[in-house]
Amino acid sequence: MKATGFLSEMDRYLFGHGTHYEIYKKLGAHPVKTGRKKGIYFAVWAPNAKTVSLVGNFNNWDISKHRMTPIPECGIFEILTNDIEIGEIYKYAIRTVDDRIIYKADPYANFSECRPGTASVVTDLSTISWSDKKWIEKRNKKSPLEMPVSIYEVHPGSWKKHRDEYGSWYFTYKELASELTSYVKEMGYTHVELIGIPEHPLDASWGYQVTGYYAPTSRYGTPEDFAYLVNYLHNNGIGVILDWTPAHFPKDAHGLADFDGQPVYEYADSLKSEHEEWGTKVFDYGRTQVCNFLIANALFWVEQFHIDGLRVDAVSSMLYLDYGRNNKAHAVNINGGNENLEAIELFKHLNSIMKKRNPGVMMIAEESTSWPKVTASPENGGLGFSFKWNMGWMHDYLEYMKYDPYFRQFNHNSMTFGITYADSENFILPISHDEVVHMKGSMYQKMPGDKKSRIANLKLAYTYFIGHPGKKLLFMGQDFGQDSEWDEERQLDWYLQYDPQHKQLQNFVHDLLSVYKKYNCMYSDYCHLSNFKWINADDSKRSIFSFVRRAPKSGTNLLFILNFTPVEYPDYAVGVPKKGKYTLLLDETRGLITKPSEKDIFTSVKEICDNEPYRLEYDLPAYGIAVFKY
Repeated sequence: MKATGFLSEMDRYLFGHGTHYEIYKKLGAHPVKTGRKKGIYFAVWAPNAKTVSLVGNFNNWDISKHRMTPIPECGIFEILTNDIEIGEIYKYAIRTVDDRIIYKADPYANFSECRPGTASVVTDLSTISWSDKKWIEKRNKKSPLEMPVSIYEVHPGSWKKHRDEYGSWYFTYKELASELTSYVKEMGYTHVELIGIPEHPLDASWGYQVTGYYAPTSRYGTPEDFAYLVNYLHNNGIGVILDWTPAHFPKDAHGLADFDGQPVYEYADSLKSEHEEWGTKVFDYGRTQVCNFLIANALFWVEQFHIDGLRVDAVSSMLYLDYGRNNKAHAVNINGGNENLEAIELFKHLNSIMKKRNPGVMMIAEESTSWPKVTASPENGGLGFSFKWNMGWMHDYLEYMKYDPYFRQFNHNSMTFGITYADSENFILPISHDEVVHMKGSMYQKMPGDKKSRIANLKLAYTYFIGHPGKKLLFMGQDFGQDSEWDEERQLDWYLQYDPQHKQLQNFVHDLLSVYKKYNCMYSDYCHLSNFKWINADDSKRSIFSFVRRAPKSGTNLLFILNFTPVEYPDYAVGVPKKGKYTLLLDETRGLITKPSEKDIFTSVKEICDNEPYRLEYDLPAYGIAVFKY
């Protein structure tokens, strides 16, 4: 059979060099019309295969009926057929070099059967309509560094569920569009981060073991439905971030592992090919076609589904050749070190091309070590990410909050240490799903004391979280004090919203998010620490922290005073930098004070205090929170 010509010589050249950034428009399944011919075009990269056949219900899974044509010297097999309609399921039947027949889903498929089915589904993304042009244009005009970013992290399958006497089932993408958007807008988040969108076979993996990198999971609907969700969020002023997993993939028989009977997408070297603790395969970052698969996939989500950012999972596992090997034998690079030079180049390539093509998109690294310059540009020796999750800050902060208030005085440094390196990267402060699962307890459960004390401590914790330099991420349910830790099989404890104390906490978080978005001292130019200043970072005996967030040029400044003990301090004195009036903006009982009275306005006195030229006195309650504007 002759080649169709749909995959041009230039296509093959760019794919071979790892720079075909829209290869997903050629590989996979696509409705086409070329001259008098029309039908569905299929193409798959299987460089070690003897033969490849297209199989499905349309030919009774007979490998002899739709043999695919090999394109010389590139390892790609193709076929154009009019025997198949949109919506048909299919797989590739691959004859290996040792004459086994294995059945694989399409790595570039845009839709898949709902689990437990594993076949790919023919679909047509070109029919999707969008109405978010203004959102995209606005996004690409301004750096996210200079914008408020408060992220609501969501696992769609367990955010809310339908229930009746027969069981429970998922909200669809379209149902989520209205429900999730309403909640996020009401609370005041700027973005949602969606967990588990690329297709995956196992619910319990939360979507971190992907088999369909180019397909929104069919659990919640079709690709068109997913696009509807993104479009709906955008038209309501909410950005969308996806979790993206280029670090590894599962060994499921229909997936990428040993794709044509031999390692194709994964390293062949046994010292690099697997993450044993996860039971998964590692992508071969030294193979240009594999890097092309990953880079094009990142661009696919951004350019085809209008995603505003990718949170890149498990970056550390990609950067280190000895990651998770627990002193076992591991590969070394050409310099004898443990750095994966191929993964480093992948990140530099990916982040550079993403910034060039989509300048407003955020590339976010979940990197848990002290790897230098994660958010520096490749030109300056960095990896080129927009942001890095601040895992060190998160661990110190959560450990401090779990202490009985009496013992916090001995661990004061846990809360102040993060400022010493806060300008070393562009950070996001993550209170993510990983911190409220697997016996770690919810944020509410981590807090000491009885119910009243836990709510009070959470208010303090979230105020410090909002006031500390860095963009924000909070996992679903934590804003109203989810009682139980997260379980992907059940919905959140939404009934807690009817509990007065939990509702008060939820309203308080809403007010914190409002303050964060309204005042540019809270988010603009934060990475240089020019808008943060400790007033008193050393009051360990009383476990009180005070600091200022300063407007970058002109505007409103905010003073924070936080008392992490149940001891009240009448006439608490705090140093302030300026003469004048200080208006109480937020406290622990009222939340945001929209109409301050005379009692909420304080005048500074000229007297040195906390090494500042002026002093302010305030009756600081037990577990007191005071945010002043000036």
